[in-house]
Amino acid sequence: MEQGHFALTYRNLKPGEIITFGTYPQSADGKERAIEWRVLQNSGSELLVISEFILDCKRYHGKSADLRWRDCTEMTWHDCDLREWLNNGFYNSAFNAGEKPFIKTTHCTDNGENCPDTEDKVFLLSAAEIKDLTGIHGKDLRRAVGTDFAKSKKSDGCRLYVYDKTNLDNYIVKDGEKTGCSWWWLRTQGNKPSRACFIGPGCSIRSYGNNSIDGYGVRPAFNLNLV
Repeated sequence: MEQGHFALTYRNLKPGEIITFGTYPQSADGKERAIEWRVLQNSGSELLVISEFILDCKRYHGKSADLRWRDCTEMTWHDCDLREWLNNGFYNSAFNAGEKPFIKTTHCTDNGENCPDTEDKVFLLSAAEIKDLTGIHGKDLRRAVGTDFAKSKKSDGCRLYVYDKTNLDNYIVKDGEKTGCSWWWLRTQGNKPSRACFIGPGCSIRSYGNNSIDGYGVRPAFNLNLV
């Protein structure tokens, strides 16, 4: 798509609207389809977007199927495996050569105490960003369900946790069907250097996620260039 046509198509989008951009496996058998992104902000020159669904399940850090949740290690967002995957594995598989030029490099702050700022094509929202954006979108922004692909067990042992208890605040109801939500990572380091923040029960921001946990999901975010 040419830059001018792209900008004209998306320039007037409002927060909360959905666009499709890129492709990623979303069914249990790994079949790819267009990714849906929710517009979070429109500055006129760029769109901040986040995946509408939890697209995958990854540890914040660690790749071995033998890792247990207690096997967490001190790690910053700058150096974690999840950041590396988002900016390489995911970025290269989800977006083609015609789409990549529209993805801006974003200066990411609020990565945690003693965690350096980063320059990322694709990133996770920070704890501060999700607080600010909740004021615009409401708590529904934090409530998310995973694709069937995200819920399937991976070779690294990861499988998305799906809520199945009694608190209705942890479900999404669409067309009369109730689906359990899942927890998803934020990039900000948690209350210890071996932990990371995440969206947890009741749409809450939690800071105690051991970074080797294998059941939390990934909602990539990025800025789309409109100029």
